[in-house]
Amino acid sequence: MQFRRRLPSLTALVTLEAVLRRKSFTLAATELGVTQAAVSRQIASLEEELGQPLFVRKHRAIDPTAACISLGATLAKSFADIAESVEAIQSRSQDVVTIGATVAFSSFWLLPRLAEFRRANPGILVRVISQDSPIALDGAEVDVAVRYGLPPFSDGTVIASRGDVISPVCSPDYLRRRGGGPLGSSDEFIETDVVDRSWYNWSQWVSFTGANIEVKPSLRFSHYTETIAAARAGQGIALGWRMLVDTFLEDGTLVRAGESELAAEGHYNVIVPVKAKRSNARDLAAAWLTASLQG
Repeated sequence: MQFRRRLPSLTALVTLEAVLRRKSFTLAATELGVTQAAVSRQIASLEEELGQPLFVRKHRAIDPTAACISLGATLAKSFADIAESVEAIQSRSQDVVTIGATVAFSSFWLLPRLAEFRRANPGILVRVISQDSPIALDGAEVDVAVRYGLPPFSDGTVIASRGDVISPVCSPDYLRRRGGGPLGSSDEFIETDVVDRSWYNWSQWVSFTGANIEVKPSLRFSHYTETIAAARAGQGIALGWRMLVDTFLEDGTLVRAGESELAAEGHYNVIVPVKAKRSNARDLAAAWLTASLQG
């Protein structure tokens, strides 16, 4: 091919990249498994082919020229891109993707839809990590996550986002028992007590919506999944995050208790680690999460 006639020896280019990275002919030789003399010959051959010196030789040191530094930067990026592409191809023979999300998001939104992804990608093994404490993305444990909040995030790149609205919900049976009319002190309110206050509580709901009611929850849970289970069981009114409870609104096990709703400040974000290694499984999962979240 024409471009191959324009390129110097690949061995010489690999040698140059190693010398620049290790800042030493000796250390580069050790890394490449050759002698220092062999490294020197490769660099000399490259200098002859390029028609100019690549290093200023000193008594106990070598200084790269400006042209050498420029070529070295290109080589480093090109070799990194090649390595990433090779790793992506290799990973296809062992396609595993780990998805991270909160317990509520995994239970209410992800799991009902996961069968769709698995049917479309039968060769991919899926692992789901569910936890309400923040999922760290710099530990190489999670390939793609859904994180609620306001980007940017220091440990990940957001590739898709969607907002949500919150409205009071209860079971059809509870709605029949309470009758019509606005929410009031005679209602049974269910609260979710969590440290992370991105989960709105009833006090925030009243404050943000300007509702003129006094809310004294009679039932409290430490997990939102339990809060919604109690609401579906007819034990009171909970704050329903539409993205999470939509399945229950559709199947009729939950109904809205009034017309008031509040737009949540944050967003659900599909996020990939900043330093994540590309893989076929991760790319497919990230694309599917993006389409499903925005659909």
